[in-house]
Amino acid sequence: MGTFFSKQVERRKAIRTQKKLLYDLKEKNSTDFPGADYRVEDRKNWMSTLAPGKLHLNKIIWPGTHDSATNKIGIPFISRPFARTQSLSIYKQLVMGTRVLDIRVQEDRRVCHGILLSYNVDVVINDVKKFLSETESEIIILEIRTEFGHEDPPEFDKYLEDQLGEYLIHQDDSVFQKTVAELLPKRVICVWKPRKSPQPKHGSPLWSAGYLKDNWIDTDLPETKFESNMKHLSEQPPVTSRKYFYRVENTVTPQADNPVVCVKPVTNRIHPYSRLFITECISRGYGDRLQIYSTDFIDEDFVDACVGLTNARIEGQL
Repeated sequence: MGTFFSKQVERRKAIRTQKKLLYDLKEKNSTDFPGADYRVEDRKNWMSTLAPGKLHLNKIIWPGTHDSATNKIGIPFISRPFARTQSLSIYKQLVMGTRVLDIRVQEDRRVCHGILLSYNVDVVINDVKKFLSETESEIIILEIRTEFGHEDPPEFDKYLEDQLGEYLIHQDDSVFQKTVAELLPKRVICVWKPRKSPQPKHGSPLWSAGYLKDNWIDTDLPETKFESNMKHLSEQPPVTSRKYFYRVENTVTPQADNPVVCVKPVTNRIHPYSRLFITECISRGYGDRLQIYSTDFIDEDFVDACVGLTNARIEGQL
């Protein structure tokens, strides 16, 4: 028992130390980057406002959400606080400006996060289609994967193609060099990541797992995650020369051996430092590698930071 409490004391000390490191870094350094003062007037249509004819896909800083479809997961006030990473519906996230969705499913097509279940994936697809029907030039990256520990939903690739067929941008390396205008009226890059079923092939309506990469580390220590994100980002080629999307997530994750296991207070250890991460990327020379930037509990300021940096890129300020 003494060893357990000793470990908990050390864990709490490490968390306090790391939170202070990020706080001090933010106090020491400005969070002023190219486009930092940009404010989006119409987040629902922000790609349209940046001129689709000159907005190349590989120049976009894509605001994304982590575990996107968890707003209704689990049982309210009981299991939900341990798994919910977004409070908004998929539709409301898209209206706010989110353009990358991270959806986890299990064998019966229900959205899940670990062992906890939510609504059928139809809810996600219907929200996506509703948003697409209300906009004209917004492109979405829709990542759907079979959650770890679950089986693939039967014939799920056919389901996705049937539901989104008219919107799907087919798997093709040339897409990365194209502008939004060149891809329209196609609007969705759907990355399907099954655990056992065959991966989508080149030229198919769906994209395979290798086209959306990240280097996730499972930690609740904010400075550890911050620096891990930076290290792995530094190892990527610039966005203009790579043929895949690379994601960085401004999140930390509750750990079973720590008393604080609710998502909100844990992820809040790093949530305020999203703009600091952008500033540090640029100051350390990695600004040309940042692409998909995701978060828990996305907000308007996070979207504005991503869109502002995107605007700076297409205006040649970065």
